[in-house]
Amino acid sequence: MTALAAGLVSTAAVAQEDWPQRTINVIIGASPGGDTDFNARTMARYFEEVTGVGMVITNMPGGGATIATSAVRQAEPDGYTMLFGHTGHLIVAEVSGLADYGIADFEICCVPAIDQGAVLVASAESGLTSVKDLQAAEPGSVTFGTEFGGYSHLQGLIFQQGAGVEMNVVDTGSAAEKIASLLGGRIDVAGIAYGAVQDYVEGGQMVVLGQPNDEPNPLLGDIPTFVEQDVDFVMNNPYIIAFPDGTDQAIVDKMGEVMKQIAEMPEYAEDLEEGFKQPVAFLPKEEAVERLNAIRDTYMPYRDALQAAR
Repeated sequence: MTALAAGLVSTAAVAQEDWPQRTINVIIGASPGGDTDFNARTMARYFEEVTGVGMVITNMPGGGATIATSAVRQAEPDGYTMLFGHTGHLIVAEVSGLADYGIADFEICCVPAIDQGAVLVASAESGLTSVKDLQAAEPGSVTFGTEFGGYSHLQGLIFQQGAGVEMNVVDTGSAAEKIASLLGGRIDVAGIAYGAVQDYVEGGQMVVLGQPNDEPNPLLGDIPTFVEQDVDFVMNNPYIIAFPDGTDQAIVDKMGEVMKQIAEMPEYAEDLEEGFKQPVAFLPKEEAVERLNAIRDTYMPYRDALQAAR
């Protein structure tokens, strides 16, 4: 038994020392060009700089990211297939019933970043300039664009409850489609990354209503939090690096160590700031799992509402 134990320790050490030896397939449940894609590609660039091994980003949008997460679940647990997602992909999909699995069915590595650049934005055409305007509107007269069963759908439900408003929630689609619908006057309000709409805000075509952070993200300038506007609405979106269940823990740990090293690079912080007004954040495995389980517990009360919309 002693010899067996020693052999297992030796095998784990070898796995950690040897990994990675070839290109890693990073699967994301989002289209190119969005915040998830940006974070994954930025991470991959610095991963190659640190390890000398490349990553290929495979975009698998659709199905509330279940196409992507299913592909990772079914992959060989050899450390060369990895999921880069966020709570919408691994928690909201479970809560909404899009998936019959969740974070417990993967080897969670770490939280490599936390999206603190999200805002709720209104089209200039809607006439809304503040949360108070929204609260004063007739119930159901304001249209909120979302993707049914996804993160932004839950975002809308939690905001409505916190702000005491009732909006007409419609299925608009992806971030790019929300922007097009806002500009075209087909929806009035949407939750979206500020970096994706900043030009439209500065051009007067959109108005930011607030940021759903507990403390102001300084990279967003003077945009107030909803808490500062007396609205109980705090909703951050941690990104998640995960491997198929059964992946050698030494590999998972090694990836966590590399990501921690990347998070400490000043140039990486600059890229996140320029891309999506996102400050650097990193949570190692234990803290990541604790944070993700707490978020899951917060979202579960909305299960029936999300599933009813499907």
